[in-house]
Amino acid sequence: MAGCAEKEAKPAEKAEKYHITILTGGASGTYYPIGGAMAKIINKYVKGVEATAVTSGASVANARKLGDKEAELALLQNDIAYYAYNGIEMFKEKPVRNIRGIATLYPEVIQIVTLKDSGIKTIYDLKGRRVAVGAPGSGTAVDAMQILNAAGINESNTDIRYLNFKEVADALKDGTIDAGFIVAGIPTAAVTDIAAVRDIYIVEIPDEIYQKLHEKYKFYIQYTIPAGSYKGLDKDVKSVAVLAMLATREDIPEDIIYNITKAIFEHTDELVAAHERAKDITLQTALDGMSIPLHPGAEKYYKEVGLIK
Repeated sequence: MAGCAEKEAKPAEKAEKYHITILTGGASGTYYPIGGAMAKIINKYVKGVEATAVTSGASVANARKLGDKEAELALLQNDIAYYAYNGIEMFKEKPVRNIRGIATLYPEVIQIVTLKDSGIKTIYDLKGRRVAVGAPGSGTAVDAMQILNAAGINESNTDIRYLNFKEVADALKDGTIDAGFIVAGIPTAAVTDIAAVRDIYIVEIPDEIYQKLHEKYKFYIQYTIPAGSYKGLDKDVKSVAVLAMLATREDIPEDIIYNITKAIFEHTDELVAAHERAKDITLQTALDGMSIPLHPGAEKYYKEVGLIK
């Protein structure tokens, strides 16, 4: 009988959970709180799955880590996902063929920032000036050069500088550059920082430049930066944007990705509670600018809700 009692006293074995790591970005950025909220939604509503959001080096690093199977989900820009899948730009040496899309999330807007007294009024005025295009090897730098090239501007006729967002803000305040590219949600701290001490001007990206870009790169969308987004910005400014997106690996089981996609779109209010930027995350726009093949689990969900025929 003692043997039976011992047997009965043993705790029931817990079912093994499927562990998901979500790669985000730096702790002060937008990806981290949104990724953290996604992890909470998954843990709350997706049975048998345990998710953890971790800080990372953002888009390029996240795509590479998915390729190396170091994580199951990642937040990154749709342009970077496109380069990774197609083995171009910074992924020429090592394409990430196993990357798959779940959803596009919100616009990351190309903001060409200058000072009101710079004499720069149109994108064509950047020719021959000192222009910062983003950190070396970054997605921002690639975007900036694509946009400049569409306007006939390149390193042979313009002083191109490779600076990160903080360096762009400092250099504009100090007057050591004439304009700088920042790719981020609106408003973004780097631009707010400049506008606090200098009168800023945001350069329009006109329709003809957007058309040239979109013919070649389907991941760009048009975006209007609203008046009042920054101190001194008194009218709307036409620009373009790439999109933040959620990606995964092709080998993650279909039912896991289906349940994650469903949980996220059924609880977007919990994402908004974590960060205001999540207001732009909607089912209606989940496939806008999708630049890589969808994961079958996400595709199944979109068919179910009528987004895909």
